[in-house]
Amino acid sequence: MTELIYEQPLNEKTRSYLRLEYLAQQLQTNLANDHQHRCFYPLFSLCELTERCDYRGEVLKDIDKQIIQLSSWQNLPHIDTKQVNTYLSQLMNAREALSVCERPGSQLKLNRFLAALRQRFNMPGACCNFDLPQLHYWLAKPWDVRQQEYSEWIDHFTALLVPIKLLLDLTRQTTEYRDTVATAGFFQGNSNQALSLIRVKLDSQQGCYPTISGHKNRYAIHFVQFDQQKHSDRSIEFKLATCS
Repeated sequence: MTELIYEQPLNEKTRSYLRLEYLAQQLQTNLANDHQHRCFYPLFSLCELTERCDYRGEVLKDIDKQIIQLSSWQNLPHIDTKQVNTYLSQLMNAREALSVCERPGSQLKLNRFLAALRQRFNMPGACCNFDLPQLHYWLAKPWDVRQQEYSEWIDHFTALLVPIKLLLDLTRQTTEYRDTVATAGFFQGNSNQALSLIRVKLDSQQGCYPTISGHKNRYAIHFVQFDQQKHSDRSIEFKLATCS
């Protein structure tokens, strides 16, 4: 049995954070394994996103909110004080690093090698060695050398990506999964408090996947049979977490 987790953001900020987290995961996978020229796609996607929007101010505000909230929990009897203090320390360190760094990725714009590649990578099939001889040369370097260079490029985004992962981890821990049933492949829910993320855990053997829609106080989940690509009319058992 393989349980898959599907996540649906209910506001634009959480949507952006999830995209950045996804790219960060791809960067780390590429750092651990030699994926040749494919390693540049998440790097350039991250450059594109951070150039469009300066996430630093929003992330700093969210860090401050979490620090205030966690600090208020420290003396509650049912709280794991050690874990709270660990998160507080990580958040404060992340805040300090983010507040003093340059705009994430700005220095990579000065890298002539990456700049040339980035222009070509937007064109379909434009990574041949006659298009990018410098890439052909770079890929011939030993893996440990390329790995070190790739690590240095990733480090330009670390100050932003570390707190985003922390914030998403804390969001996911605001609630636990509960067993739920979607009658005739459909489930709808409401919440008195504002939600930011819906999480669905589903056994892949059920042969379907969820499509989730909604906003901060209301959401709906439709389950689609993969083979037929149409709405399921079966009762689907799944686990649901609604995160604020």
